Amino acid sequence: MVLYPAVIVHGLADARAALAPGLPVALLSATGAGVYAGCLWWREVVAQAHAEYPAVPMIDILDCADGSGQAMAALRVGVGRLVLWRNAPGWSSVEQIALRQAGFVLPEAPAALDLAAHGAMRQLPVWLQVRSAIRDSDGGLR
Repeated sequence: MVLYPAVIVHGLADARAALAPGLPVALLSATGAGVYAGCLWWREVVAQAHAEYPAVPMIDILDCADGSGQAMAALRVGVGRLVLWRNAPGWSSVEQIALRQAGFVLPEAPAALDLAAHGAMRQLPVWLQVRSAIRDSDGGLR
């Protein structure tokens, strides 16, 4: 379950921008970033962003697309919140391991604001506020 509004970040600068408003946020990697950029890259981006904004409530989610092997690698290095497409080989095994590690696996990415999109930085504060209000009114984003 994603408890905070999701924002797609493409690197440390985007992660900083997503955290700067000081509102709860789910940092979501771009589709398939676990495959092409890797789980260690993601872990370090998130660690640096969290170190710079330790008071901002956040979670991170690495999108592995259909890369089951990359999802398993992510779990091995402590990245436990993942997107892995339901048709990926071994999906249920990846999910079981993630759950044992207090993480989760989503079969598709949550609705998110992509910071690479034109005008997204201007929309960010409103996106975070509105999506947080939705979460507060229905008990959590789905």
